Amino acid sequence: MANPVTNIARLTHAGFVLARYDALLPPEHLAKAPWILRVGMKLTQLGKTPTLTGGQHNQLTTALSKLGPSYIKLGQFLATRPDMIGAKRAFELKALQDKLPPFPQSEAETIVAAELGKPVSALFKSFGPPVAAASIAQVHKAETLDGKIVAVKILRPGVEQRFANDIESFGFAARMGERLSAEGRRLRPVAAVSMLEDSMVHELDLRMEAAALSEMAQNAKDDPGFRVPNVEWAYSSKRVLTTEWIDGTSLADVEALRKRGLDLNALADTVIQSFLRHAIRDGFFHADMHQGNLFVDAAGNLVALDFGITGRLSEGDRLFLAEILYGFITRNYRRIAQVHFDAGYVPDTEDVETFAQALRAIGEPIMGLPAGEISMARLLTQLFEVTDQFHMQAQPQLLLLQKTMVVTEGVARTLNPDLNIWKTGEPVVKHWIERKLGPLGKVEQALGTAGTLTGLALRVPKLVEDAHQFHRQLAAFVEVQSRPTNPWPTRLMAVCAVALVAIAVRLVLR
Repeated sequence: MANPVTNIARLTHAGFVLARYDALLPPEHLAKAPWILRVGMKLTQLGKTPTLTGGQHNQLTTALSKLGPSYIKLGQFLATRPDMIGAKRAFELKALQDKLPPFPQSEAETIVAAELGKPVSALFKSFGPPVAAASIAQVHKAETLDGKIVAVKILRPGVEQRFANDIESFGFAARMGERLSAEGRRLRPVAAVSMLEDSMVHELDLRMEAAALSEMAQNAKDDPGFRVPNVEWAYSSKRVLTTEWIDGTSLADVEALRKRGLDLNALADTVIQSFLRHAIRDGFFHADMHQGNLFVDAAGNLVALDFGITGRLSEGDRLFLAEILYGFITRNYRRIAQVHFDAGYVPDTEDVETFAQALRAIGEPIMGLPAGEISMARLLTQLFEVTDQFHMQAQPQLLLLQKTMVVTEGVARTLNPDLNIWKTGEPVVKHWIERKLGPLGKVEQALGTAGTLTGLALRVPKLVEDAHQFHRQLAAFVEVQSRPTNPWPTRLMAVCAVALVAIAVRLVLR
């Protein structure tokens, strides 16, 4: 673990780069900053050439790209947290591109050989140059010896250590923020950095991405019109992931999709419904569903690539989300408010009716729009913006979902600008609520309880044996310590033994 001096040095360097690109503070905040900070920022820009301005590119995203992979990922993560950095900055960060120049072909082949235990020539008939390069890894197209065309994803050299160093510095800054600021404690930056760290630990182990692909394939095996690439496990390891190569049409190329004769409206419905199924039904969703990661294969199926970033929702989070969405669909604002209190997200010191009034103020303007202009993502964005008023702690897992929904909805609307998001999403949300809260849900709960009882029943013989063992030990103790003429210790021993057996049996019957 780095010491505070090292962390401060790293953060100072990052601050210098941000200041040099006029990206450390928004103009409105800079005007109120102490004069010494304003002078310091001016000094960082001495000798700056015109090319350092980033041209037409956003200054903040340019600075983060300059700082490297960790800061690119941090920027993408902060784009999901408008509550922390403000809506304007969050919007700016949505333009942050995760692209870097590729590393040399020779290094890529060396990594593959080291990870898979054989030289590339002994594994593949052909191994092409990189076709895509990002902050974490790059992808090569290859052909296996048995003729399969595959995509080989390889981690960048040294990327793990760089992320470990930068994450430590982010955590140091977050801890200082919570220690020195009440607002910082409310926004929970330490939890946010922990979530980013967990995400990066998984993203830097390509076996985790392979497992995510496998899990999604299992969850979605019966979903209409959706699939993921198959994993080639024999050619995969911690730093190398090999999957089926997808020859398809990117969702970014709408004209090509149209020329194929595809039903773009139906495809838009598939995008939205697939995401909602994964999030609400499975509690496991692809958290980077931009157009570059979505293709349509020859059979017309939507295929999702790049599972480096995924999100998970607990059973409670899923029910919470489904009830919120369905509450807005039916305009039951009182129910939505109560769900927040039941989940413990809003403190009991707040008033349910007042919170319901605030929800109505969000919902009615949006629900009153024409169907094609109603946005589920916009609704969730505004919902999370009112959390400060009611002292609701930030829920990072829901914010990641909201960010993904913004992107997913945007992709769907490029295919169908008149998409009725509520009509499309209602069947998925309603079905899951009915399943969980209706008769079928009660049966599932009963089966779950039965499973618990079965487990207890299997443990009863051991509990009874423990009770007999206690009886024998107590008897031996009484025989040594008690007089034969005194019957009470023996009676006490019997009562204790019977009580233990009764408790064991009751555990099964309760």
